[in-house]
Amino acid sequence: MHVVEAGAGPLIVLLHGFPEGWYSWRHQIPVLAGAGYHVVAPDQRGYGQTESPSEVDRYSMLHLVGDVIGLVRELGEEKAIVVGHDWGASVAWNSSLFRPDVVTAVAALSVPPRPRISRPPLDFYREALGERFYQLYFQQPGVAELELEHDIRRTMRAILCGESGDASHVPDLLVTDRGFLEPLEILDPLPKWLTEADLDHWESEFRRSGFSGGLNWYRNINRNWELLAPWSGATIGAPALYIVGDRDDVYQVPGVSEFVENLKRLVPRLTRMVVLEGCGHWTQQERPDEVSAALLEFLGGL
Repeated sequence: MHVVEAGAGPLIVLLHGFPEGWYSWRHQIPVLAGAGYHVVAPDQRGYGQTESPSEVDRYSMLHLVGDVIGLVRELGEEKAIVVGHDWGASVAWNSSLFRPDVVTAVAALSVPPRPRISRPPLDFYREALGERFYQLYFQQPGVAELELEHDIRRTMRAILCGESGDASHVPDLLVTDRGFLEPLEILDPLPKWLTEADLDHWESEFRRSGFSGGLNWYRNINRNWELLAPWSGATIGAPALYIVGDRDDVYQVPGVSEFVENLKRLVPRLTRMVVLEGCGHWTQQERPDEVSAALLEFLGGL
């Protein structure tokens, strides 16, 4: 596992989402380290310079949480605060749920914890949103890879621009006959929070790793539903912070904003919920100062 780390003090693990890597936390790493924390941002399984198993079933939530707990132990620590964005938020919530003896607090960006529904999620999505929902498109190995890896720089520009608060509309994440990327708006010039140097980094990383590792997380959605059955109805007991942009496509899914308003039912010790006006999906990159300030306030209250 490849990690970037800085600072000394209580351990904070920063978990990225799809399709990203440790670099998505580039603004928060020096701020948190400067505030007296040992900050560790890994490339998670399947990303960047971390190993990418070829077997799809080795990307289950049990594997992903196991990576986090193993990392904490490998760093010589017994406790950690875990912060995650997007898929990393799901890993953060579940790390707290599975191992409350290790995870002392959790902060999540974009993705709230999700209670277990009565049937496999992909079956539900197929019925509610149709076959064109992007998570269904991602299921067949090789199909999305072919599209995303054709022009990696354009792929990253489309995803980062199209799902940002700077785009003219919030994408519905339904693929067209031309694929996943076609509906995403490519902004020119780039939004202020995104630079050509940032795109250089992402292009280099995904040219090395490809997209299969990250896509394999999606290919375990129904498997995770089966594996996490023992925690059905369980609540997350650690102190928690939740941050989301009001123009995040996750937040705009019908029913999600209403669910978030009642998040304390699932996370009783939720200390604060921050909704960033005009912010899209890339929370800590689009609004680095506000995210860092909210994290420091949360950490200071622990």
